[in-house]
Amino acid sequence: MAGRAAEPEVIWARPERAGRGPRPAHSRADIAATAVRVADAEGIDAVSMRKIAAELGMGTMSLYNYVPRKEDLYELMVDAVSGEYEFPEPSGDWRADVLGLARQARALMHRHPWLPGLMSPVYGFSPNALAYLEYCLTCLDPLDLPYGTKMELVAAVTSVVTTYVANEIATVERTRSLPWSAEREQAVRIAYLGEQVASGRYPRLAASFAEDAGPIDLEAVFERALRRTLEGFAAG
Repeated sequence: MAGRAAEPEVIWARPERAGRGPRPAHSRADIAATAVRVADAEGIDAVSMRKIAAELGMGTMSLYNYVPRKEDLYELMVDAVSGEYEFPEPSGDWRADVLGLARQARALMHRHPWLPGLMSPVYGFSPNALAYLEYCLTCLDPLDLPYGTKMELVAAVTSVVTTYVANEIATVERTRSLPWSAEREQAVRIAYLGEQVASGRYPRLAASFAEDAGPIDLEAVFERALRRTLEGFAAG
């Protein structure tokens, strides 16, 4: 394909435009914004080089001159939405600051449901990703741990948020495909579960449900998972 490099390269190390010649008709920001808009509306599977080129009013081969690979397009997209984070002045309470970022990440992934599927350390080299990591480490200045351990903390929190949100999104998408209401299905499943637990074959599960038979507070579960992750690092 035109524009493809013979050797591995980082898209951010590739000049956006040559030093000479006319200004390109489109910027990386234009391309990323178009791809994000398509993914938000139609899902990540709708994002193809042909589709994005058509949305931008150019030929597919022309798009390869801007973005050598589809993976580079994904990297542009991840970087673009990573620019939506807000970085308030660190409070000095590293737990509160990291929790605040985690809540932002969860909201970001819900705004862009395709994002959990593209989360990868490979995309950590983008400008907005590097700014995010630098801010995370700044928030963690009060924590007396090596930088390598702090990076592990950031990765662990990101993993918790990504897994949690991916499950939330999958549940919502599955509910939309049901020929009946989610409430009706839940009632049927709860009735079945009650029968199984009452059979005596699962005494520990029965004890667990007897202990707390109320509805699960998913918000509280999310917060507890994050706080327990942070406390594990605080304990060294």
